[in-house]
Amino acid sequence: MTTLINTDLVLLDANLGTDTTSVIRHLAELIAETGRASAVEGLFADALAREQKTATGVPGGIAIPHCRSEAVLEPTLAMARLNPSVDFGAKDGPADIIFFIAAPAGADNAHLKLLSKLARSLIKKDFTAALRAATTPAEIVTLVDEALADKPKAAAAPAVPAAAEPAADTATTRQKRIVAVTACPTGIAHTYMAADSLVLAAQEAGVDLQVETQGSGAVTPLDPAVIAAADAVIFAVDVDVRGKERFAGKPVINAPVKRGIDEPAKMIQEALAAADNPNAHRVPHFGAEETADQKAQSSGESLGAKIKKVLLTGVSYMIPFVAGGGLLIALGFLLGGYDVTDVAKDVVLQNSLFNLPDGGLMIYLGAVAFTIGNLSMSFLVPALAGYIAFGIADRPGIAPGFTAGAIAVFMGAGFLGGLVGGILAGLAAYWIGSWQVPRWLRGLMPVVIIPLLGSIIASGAMLLFLGAPIAALSNGLNSWLTGMTGTSAVILGMILGLMMCFDLGGPVNKVAYAFAVAGLGTGTALNQAPWEIMATVMAAGMVPPLALALATVLDKKRFSLAERENGKAAWLLGASFISEGAIPFAAADPLRVIPATMVGGAITGAMTMGFHVTSQAPHGGIFVFFAIGNVGMFILSIVVGTIVSALGVVALKRWAVRKPVDSLATAQPASQGN
Repeated sequence: MTTLINTDLVLLDANLGTDTTSVIRHLAELIAETGRASAVEGLFADALAREQKTATGVPGGIAIPHCRSEAVLEPTLAMARLNPSVDFGAKDGPADIIFFIAAPAGADNAHLKLLSKLARSLIKKDFTAALRAATTPAEIVTLVDEALADKPKAAAAPAVPAAAEPAADTATTRQKRIVAVTACPTGIAHTYMAADSLVLAAQEAGVDLQVETQGSGAVTPLDPAVIAAADAVIFAVDVDVRGKERFAGKPVINAPVKRGIDEPAKMIQEALAAADNPNAHRVPHFGAEETADQKAQSSGESLGAKIKKVLLTGVSYMIPFVAGGGLLIALGFLLGGYDVTDVAKDVVLQNSLFNLPDGGLMIYLGAVAFTIGNLSMSFLVPALAGYIAFGIADRPGIAPGFTAGAIAVFMGAGFLGGLVGGILAGLAAYWIGSWQVPRWLRGLMPVVIIPLLGSIIASGAMLLFLGAPIAALSNGLNSWLTGMTGTSAVILGMILGLMMCFDLGGPVNKVAYAFAVAGLGTGTALNQAPWEIMATVMAAGMVPPLALALATVLDKKRFSLAERENGKAAWLLGASFISEGAIPFAAADPLRVIPATMVGGAITGAMTMGFHVTSQAPHGGIFVFFAIGNVGMFILSIVVGTIVSALGVVALKRWAVRKPVDSLATAQPASQGN
């Protein structure tokens, strides 16, 4: 008998609320009450975060909310048969059978296999019918025990490779062969349910389908002979496929893992059509990882969404290059003074710890810190361009992208030149990588051919046609922005503050931040405008999490227990300039949280620009106080914006019209007096 479930973990014909949040919270509390979880809030938060990534409802009135969590003490199943049923996102309607799968963060393979067995059983109609017919929790436990004791049907490669079949099985008469990979972020439920659903659909269609499940446990790779003989491949995944190069050249159908559960028959038919279509989308030859363009195609993203994704990829990889560099430059100024910019090179090259310059140890250390930081900052534009190209064309795009970025620096095209050069390099590398070349040449494509031709195309275009006009535009824009004074500077601060608080780490926030970081290296003692912009962006970005943390203190009853716990963490996140600390609040109540934080951010931005606050560090919040000029007004600006936003959130929560049921605040069980 399994220890995963007992009668205390079963609820029959229970009313657990009207939304997924309420159901998940009740089941998390049930697990904690039985001593299988150390903290309700930790388990609830992890399960809700997983649910928000991909809905866990599946056809047949079933839902399987699940997660791995540090709060879980032992692998556990909690089951509820709901009345009324609740919509968990399945296409065929709400779910009345709910299995909450809670696994420890370090669950062993044996337990993970049992949990995956249960998930696979839930696509069997006789099993779900028995669950609905059961009259006692003991019957449910018995049904689950029997399901977990059954030997699962294999969904991996067959014992006899396809290559060993009789030669009479010709291309015109043989059964179509498809291979598939399924994978979900948690690797417990959807991975295996999608595999079994695809296998059943393939059997009904008369197709030979072999599936590789890349779940939490050990992965059994498909036999290379099976892959070689396959007519097409299905990737039903929410994460990157491991070892994708094994499928290079095969017609491919890409989709989220949940589609493998909801529409397995349709995916089989799409794979069969792709197998007969010479122009079908194929797994690329040049790398094991899916490109951003392919991911966008598979998920039906718009052109704007594709562009946003690759630009954010470039920005996210660029930031680590400049964060350390910016702090080192600030440290260099602190130790060596503003004159260090003029003497750093000579001091570093002509002196050492054993031969100090006239200014002594502080001047020498300041010059060293400034030199390292300045060189690190010089990677800003090449890194941006290189990783934009990576977002489009995967690893073969990196070299052409970095080269195009270096050309942008050489031409004086700056940040805008890096954006354009990275996109050109990525498109060129992707196009070259799509060429059908002889097998003997494929190995040279990613390491020689694509970098060579991609660099010639992208960098040539920058040098011959685009670099000079972009440089002129970039210089004019920078001169206009950095020349703003008085009222104009305050307006710029308001705009930057609004951008930083609009989407809390999203694309608008990142555009404002990237603009500030791009100009950071051009600041000097005589031209501090770039540093003022950096201080404005950082101060405004600190407001949302700090404001929400304050709001949970000012009016606790307007926030759920989970939000109040998040508020405690938001103090540190806000002080560290991590705007994402406000995301849990904005996700639960965007129409009241985001406008309130934008007002506070705009005020903070206007104040920092108006008081000429500067920051020579690109990140760190209050912890890089040594790199902030006029630090008193920096702190005052943040405090004012935080108070305004906090009061705005509280006021809107009290008096603004809202939906009748607050899914987070009312998700507490009635027995607890909430």
